[in-house]
Amino acid sequence: MALDVDVCFLTASELARRIRRGALSATEALLAHLSQVERVNPAVNAIVTLDPEGALAAARAADEAQARGEPLGPLHGLPVAHKDHFFTRGMRTTFGSPVFRDFVPDHDSIIVERQRAAGAITIGKTNMPEFGAGSQTFNEVFGATRNPYDPSKTCGGSSGGAAVALACGMVALADGSDLGGSLRNPANFCNVVGLRPSIGRVAQWPGQDAWNTLAVAGPMARTVEDVALFLSVLAGPDARDPIALDEAGAGFATIAERDFAGTRVAWGTDLGGLPVERAVSAVLASRRGVFDDMGCAVEEASPNLSGADEVFQTLRGVSFANAFGDLLDRDPALLKDTIVWNTRFGRALSGAELGRAVGLRSQIFARMHAFMERYEFLIAPVNQVVPFSVEQPYPTEIEGVAMETYLDWMRSCSAITVTGHPAISVPCGFTAGGLPVGVQIVGRYRDERGLLQFARAFEQRTQTGLRRPPLVG
Repeated sequence: MALDVDVCFLTASELARRIRRGALSATEALLAHLSQVERVNPAVNAIVTLDPEGALAAARAADEAQARGEPLGPLHGLPVAHKDHFFTRGMRTTFGSPVFRDFVPDHDSIIVERQRAAGAITIGKTNMPEFGAGSQTFNEVFGATRNPYDPSKTCGGSSGGAAVALACGMVALADGSDLGGSLRNPANFCNVVGLRPSIGRVAQWPGQDAWNTLAVAGPMARTVEDVALFLSVLAGPDARDPIALDEAGAGFATIAERDFAGTRVAWGTDLGGLPVERAVSAVLASRRGVFDDMGCAVEEASPNLSGADEVFQTLRGVSFANAFGDLLDRDPALLKDTIVWNTRFGRALSGAELGRAVGLRSQIFARMHAFMERYEFLIAPVNQVVPFSVEQPYPTEIEGVAMETYLDWMRSCSAITVTGHPAISVPCGFTAGGLPVGVQIVGRYRDERGLLQFARAFEQRTQTGLRRPPLVG
């Protein structure tokens, strides 16, 4: 068992190297991860659909192809799982909704296609909140996913099952999506790495709004190096996505070393006045010296994000009205209360309100762009709270400040979403009670390379991500 666990906690990059040179077969790697799923998943409920037979057949085929000397993809033999938001050909895709409890698509989402083409081995699907609404992973189909560092707490969301599967060594890599923080939030709560890429960096299809500029798909992993490897496979254009960027992804595979001496960094740990729990602030403050040690010129500064809440709520409301309006008309009981509220909110918006949000967003981008010309990176909290009770749908107050909606506690992420800039959550430290806290690093527009370099430099100095959850041994 100890050997299997050690295999499961190799970095994805190292595991890929060992398989490629024949030190470990794809089948052996898969069996180790399936053993870990069997041992740990019942305690956390991260993987909700498992296909061991299909995965084993794919792993054996991968070994046979390698034995024949066929070209190997960059993810050859790596066990992965897909968020239950992404279509998987021949495998149940529920979106965490009873409406789609038995839905089995006949095609893959682009993000799944690319992983298969790169040689990854799909073992199953990861849990998410109903239709990805809210950063707490629970639904009526599969129940709640629990935080591996304290199973009485939430793992965050909406890519919560993905983050937990990674933290527990059940997969080498896991994909996710991010509208208001759904890659960053659970990575933060589970001591792994989650990257929200630039809009269009990772092509998306199918979808109900091909021009959606809030929601992105992207990579999660246990290290920044692995996120970069994964991004190199996921990124790139596709004719089915009209806003996909033209740049191919292969160049992200290697993170070049860089000296950050003199690099100007903005220290914005409340993003201009957001309420932040003391425990979160304390962990972030304890790591400020790391950036000094990197030679950075760190200054307390935050961008002017006024209007971001209005923009986010408005554009999110429109997307919910588009996505769930028909289901709401058919039967409101088919949807959880927060989705009903968001959908009705979107339907009630006027053209003037939508136009105002579009204008405000343009102003926010211009201000953020100017701010990031002065500072190359912005340091901010990922979440404004530490992991809360898994029985609590969402926080209703932070440090005595009431949250008006189920979205308000995520503003440290959703405000960055509105800017369109890439952001990454990297393990930062632990509270006195042993709960993970990450740091959100925001990079310049479309500069994932610089962001990954900076995040890796921070990660190498802290090594926080090496701390495994107690339940994995």
